Amino acid sequence: MSINSALRPLLITAALLLAATLPVIAAERSVRITAIVEHPALDAVRQGILDELRQHGYLPGDNLDWEFQSAQGDAGIAGQIARKFVGDAPDAIVAIATPSAQAVAAAAHGTLPVIFSAVTDPLDARLVDNLERPGGNVTGVSDLLPLEQHLALIREIVPDAGAVGIPYNPGEANAAVLVKRIEAMAPGLGLKIVTASAPTTGDVLMAARSLVGKVDVIYVTTDNTVIAAFESVLKVGREAQIPVIAGDTDTVSRGAVAAVGFDYYDVGRQTGVLLLRVLNGEHPGDIAVRGVEKTRLHLNPASARTMGVELSSGLIQRAARIVE
Repeated sequence: MSINSALRPLLITAALLLAATLPVIAAERSVRITAIVEHPALDAVRQGILDELRQHGYLPGDNLDWEFQSAQGDAGIAGQIARKFVGDAPDAIVAIATPSAQAVAAAAHGTLPVIFSAVTDPLDARLVDNLERPGGNVTGVSDLLPLEQHLALIREIVPDAGAVGIPYNPGEANAAVLVKRIEAMAPGLGLKIVTASAPTTGDVLMAARSLVGKVDVIYVTTDNTVIAAFESVLKVGREAQIPVIAGDTDTVSRGAVAAVGFDYYDVGRQTGVLLLRVLNGEHPGDIAVRGVEKTRLHLNPASARTMGVELSSGLIQRAARIVE
């Protein structure tokens, strides 16, 4: 037997071992990401998506061609971005929040894979016809809020509350759906819902002020228009001594008294998993729409005091995060 023959099996084994230790190089892909507006929760979604891609070998500037654009809260701009992105013909488009998802789905006309994220009700928004088997070119992650928990939290923090004020953008589908559901649930808890229209971020302060003298609590859903101008709501809550409770946990670090909601970075990672499945060849119509199950309670006792309420020790003990 020659030396080369004797070494061949060893060389093959060494090559296989080396290959096993090398990172898997993902094929080059192009992805476009858009959001209706930029605020901490939606920014966390985007970061989670990108981190999920990076973990699986897709590196921006290397084998991942990606671009992000915000519609700055304007539905018209969302449509322009959608048409531009469809014209780019990427491997997939990710749309964060309902207005952007609707714009992208309409512009794509079934021609490109669309993955939505942070959409409250994909059925009501007419993004899909079936959550288990969407059947078209669209799938994604819904962030439908645990509204029962929110109303229970309001009752716990302000036991004597009779009226709850909700500033919201009636033109934002996800916000309108949530308000409608809350209005249906509230009477069972002895609560009256008072709404205030805020079609743009510039209207939020006036909408919040219109609730003063009419409500005992101000509740903010995951309405992107209101959250983008959340400090305006806080200003009214502090001045009028009306507790502000929210459905977006990121608002607690901004000054909300409390929120039960999701970690939107986790929502982004979950969205990234669906995106990877599409990039690996699965059809969006065969991928079930996912929901977010895990919730977290965030509290801000200092803000509570500035708005005239004291959080109970039992509530504080249940919190996943306390902001001071």
